[in-house]
Amino acid sequence: MVEAEGIPIGLAVDGANRPDMKMVRDTIESIPVERPEPTPEEPQGLCLDLGYAYDEVKDIADEFRFTTHIPPKKDEAQQVKRKAGSKARRWVVERTHSWMNRFRGVLIRWCKKAENYIALLHMSFAFIIYKRMGLSG
Repeated sequence: MVEAEGIPIGLAVDGANRPDMKMVRDTIESIPVERPEPTPEEPQGLCLDLGYAYDEVKDIADEFRFTTHIPPKKDEAQQVKRKAGSKARRWVVERTHSWMNRFRGVLIRWCKKAENYIALLHMSFAFIIYKRMGLSG
């Protein structure tokens, strides 16, 4: 899942036995809206967890001109803690996952067909976006 400001905008689904890092390209390519051109003044971040800490993921992110935000490995973490101005960005992704887990059909995948599960994900995204836009009151 790719998101902007906590709003899901891209999606790719595969079997549970496939590593997440193998889905990076498919997920980025699934973004249905035209992305603005990233600039040095306004870079576009890609927040990922430690499961994506591979050179292959970094290369794909560079290809799409994203700035990656991946938690450092244990030995690098101590250096980052001491660095002033380094801000954690991971909470946005975790918060959105929490919102998605409020939909039982998404939390526990009951659908056998991928297209039905994708439809449930899109529906949950629609509810999340609707609420984030402040239209629900």
